[in-house]
Amino acid sequence: MAEPQSRVSGWWTGALSVANLGVFLGFFTPIQILLPLQLERLDAAHKAGLLSWVTGVGALVAMLVNPLAGALSDRTTSRFGRRRPWILAGALLGAGGLLLTADQHGLLGIMAGWVVAQAGLNVMLAGVTAPVADQVPIGQRAVVSGWTGISQSLGLVVGALLVTVLVGGILAGYAVTAAMTVALALPFVLCFRDPVLPRELRAPLNLRTLVAGYWVSPRRYPDFGWAWLTRFLINLGNAIGTLYLLYYLTDAVHYRSPDTGVLILTAVYTLAALATAIPSGMVSDRTGRRRALVVVSCVVMAAAALLLALVHSWPATILAAAVLGAGYGVYLAVDQALVTQVLPAAADRAKDLGVINIANSGPQVLAPALAAPIVADLGGYFGLYLATALVTLLAAVLVHRIRGVA
Repeated sequence: MAEPQSRVSGWWTGALSVANLGVFLGFFTPIQILLPLQLERLDAAHKAGLLSWVTGVGALVAMLVNPLAGALSDRTTSRFGRRRPWILAGALLGAGGLLLTADQHGLLGIMAGWVVAQAGLNVMLAGVTAPVADQVPIGQRAVVSGWTGISQSLGLVVGALLVTVLVGGILAGYAVTAAMTVALALPFVLCFRDPVLPRELRAPLNLRTLVAGYWVSPRRYPDFGWAWLTRFLINLGNAIGTLYLLYYLTDAVHYRSPDTGVLILTAVYTLAALATAIPSGMVSDRTGRRRALVVVSCVVMAAAALLLALVHSWPATILAAAVLGAGYGVYLAVDQALVTQVLPAAADRAKDLGVINIANSGPQVLAPALAAPIVADLGGYFGLYLATALVTLLAAVLVHRIRGVA
């Protein structure tokens, strides 16, 4: 399969970005607001530990499901294309999992519901990630990735608005999140064609192939390996830093309304990401340079983490959110374009992107194990955000090991 040559339209980019918004609305609204509130109601004294368990188990499921869904998508010969059926199926399953989570009143029930939601949302994520590599030419990928990446940031602020301003209560918050996840998938699913895979080109499908697909040899594909590792480190730093944001506002900043504080911070963060994602994508596409901009994004995000570590005040937290958003906007646009250029095989794009997405989900498993003891015994929130900065700077160092992309 050759690299795509025809530029995609603004409508196509917009519909894919809206579908991405649906995915991340489903992911982040529970993680940032609904699950913390639900678990605090369950056991306020142990809320941090419970949140770590629920999000960690959910992330482990995401690591398993995403490459599997991508491999199945790569081999789908439906007349509706390879990606659209999985986007819709994942949205419906994810919405069902969110509704199931909402109706639970014990730890195991909440965890089970979140596992179902994570499974569905990761099926959907596998579907919405691949079209950029499938249909967007290399010279347009950073800009398109900027728009789809902005949807990740918008998922934070739109979700926060929905559950803190437009509706009240945990149950209603889950319900509106579930409905929006499905509704936002529909424009791309219903309005745009998806290339159909001829049956004669379908790769063999068996258990051995699926299991083997979880491993991409870094020795054989070193650029892919280094891209995976740098993304893992950046997302590990991000996961360590954001896991306890609601509790940071409560316990360190002493902000009077932490859930409202999260909304304000995510709005600031998103506006800053909007300001940098598209311009950095345009620069990257025009110059062909990816790595240097990833380094810039890492340094900027590390600076934001250091500010949170050193100054526990509301004005400093707002400034840190703006700086972090600016850095992350650059990262979202450029890193995704970089990754699409180091995929091992065109026929396995969704599967390999699923393996890359383990670098997004894996930190969600590891972060609770690292963050909880840091907060408890290794410097509290100062130690937490110092660790965030150090991990992010390590990613900036290692991105230079990618040789096949400028």
